[in-house]
Amino acid sequence: MNQADKKELMMGNEAIARGLIENGCRIATAYPGTPASEILASVAAYQKRLGVDMHTQWAVNEKVALEIAYAGSMAGLRSAVSMKQVGLNVASDPLMSAAYMGCAGGFVIVSADDPGPHSSQTEQDSRMMAMMAKIPVLDPDSPRQAKALVAAAFDLSETFSTPVMLRPTTRVCHSRQDVMPGDLPATTAEPDFKKDPSRWAATPKFRYQLHLEVEEKLARIAEYAATAPVLRNPQASGRQALVASGVAAAYAAEALSDLDLWDRLPFFQVQQPFPLHTDFSRQLLADFDDILVLEETTGIIEMQLADRQRVKGKLNHIVPRVGELLPETVMALIADFAGETVDLPNLPQVPGRRPTLCAGCPHRASFFAIKKAAPRGIYTSDIGCYTLGLNLKAVDTVLCMGAAISQAAGFYHAYRHAERRPDIVATIGDSTFFHAGVPALIDAVNQNVRLVLVILDNRTTAMTGSQPTPATGKGAGGETLVKVDMEALVKGCGVEFLEVRDPYDLKDFIATVKKAVQFSRDQGPAVVIARHPCIIDLARQGQAAEPIPITVTEDCDGCGYCHQHFECPALIPVDEGKRTVVDPLVCNGCGVCLQDICPKGAIQRI
Repeated sequence: MNQADKKELMMGNEAIARGLIENGCRIATAYPGTPASEILASVAAYQKRLGVDMHTQWAVNEKVALEIAYAGSMAGLRSAVSMKQVGLNVASDPLMSAAYMGCAGGFVIVSADDPGPHSSQTEQDSRMMAMMAKIPVLDPDSPRQAKALVAAAFDLSETFSTPVMLRPTTRVCHSRQDVMPGDLPATTAEPDFKKDPSRWAATPKFRYQLHLEVEEKLARIAEYAATAPVLRNPQASGRQALVASGVAAAYAAEALSDLDLWDRLPFFQVQQPFPLHTDFSRQLLADFDDILVLEETTGIIEMQLADRQRVKGKLNHIVPRVGELLPETVMALIADFAGETVDLPNLPQVPGRRPTLCAGCPHRASFFAIKKAAPRGIYTSDIGCYTLGLNLKAVDTVLCMGAAISQAAGFYHAYRHAERRPDIVATIGDSTFFHAGVPALIDAVNQNVRLVLVILDNRTTAMTGSQPTPATGKGAGGETLVKVDMEALVKGCGVEFLEVRDPYDLKDFIATVKKAVQFSRDQGPAVVIARHPCIIDLARQGQAAEPIPITVTEDCDGCGYCHQHFECPALIPVDEGKRTVVDPLVCNGCGVCLQDICPKGAIQRI
């Protein structure tokens, strides 16, 4: 069999996972977040399929995930942690210290960035965090290169005893490419933690010395030949040069070929944007009068070149500073830089449909009930698919993981002495509650904050691909784990009012939230757990309930109440909004809309 027959079509995240397995990773941890979620899931799948002896784990949050994996590195094992770029914010505390202390076994931090952004609060560039932490970062341009750079990252980490960041972006994580799987390592290291308190438990005096060592490491890494920039077209010559990294480098290679500039414009691909190689920077500025730098999302390479006259990029606003560098954008930038003209097609802007909760999603019923129970309230919410409660006008704020409770407390303190204090209702998902909600709830109890917290417990981490939560009792590979009792945890935080209800029973759920609102007005924080499994999960497991056949009768007068306040995608306005019908292809027959959603009673069971 020739090698071409052995290639596999891999998603970028699968290629990264395969790279971890093939390079002897023994501990892999993560918290799910798009675009990084499939990395650990793929590691667990390979582990099971190939019989690899390693530990894989969905941790409760990114900070915990990094600390677990880093301890594996301290014990001499190759370890890795993966997350999305805003997850790196959560893990930044241990990251900064780990950079000072270094590592024993190779330690790779995969932080997947989301230029665009497609599914994130920010477009932040993880390479900036690597610069702040003073660790090297590698920037793959494709799934194939992402797998190769995993090996380079482990080698770099062990050569210089430093954590190394691998920074794929959405277009690398979720694109697919033929990738050659390699062999598994014949042997792997055994754990051997060598005690050294002056390093692993360093006090401030020793941290100063460790900082000196970090700076010395960075200087040597900036001379490390294995990760030096590559001249992709050595036959090209001239006084202009193109420098690119990440997926922008892949687009640039295609653009140079399409513009017939491959032999005319020297093109350097930077695989290690920080620290930028010293000799490369010196030679680039010595050999070229005009340099175009293409990178996402911040001008990291450009900053280190530090020549505003000759270097053109984001800092002098020649390259867009916001959003993705799309292929047509890259082509236009290169053509303009080279003095060429290019006709790019004007792609029609197709109107999209705003994202909405799935038909039958239990969160829709929860939000409807919250508005009924506290119609003039302030609604703080959190990060998850339930953020789409925005469409139902039941979400007023979304900041970051766990902030629903903290912001609810902030609003309470702001209105505490006002003549009329609004009801405050916070919503948070089950996985997000475990991730970052518990400390905020303890604080709210301690301050006796008058809020209602509705924990939207659909028994999974739905938004990122239905990963398990601590309450699920399942591990990354499907293994059985100890279940965490959410009710006991809430009670342990000191909460006196706690009710668990099924939001599908809308009448009962509305009554329960009203009861919680009244308690919060008079006594203190109240918690309602809205528990109903995710309908997508139920369908996947073959456990979906028998659908209830539903129709809209002629009593419908097109008032629009169902669309404005319930917003189920299966309820479709027709005849220019004069009436509503049920879309049988979308409706899953949950039956929630039968419970007094229509003020005219036009939604009926067939």
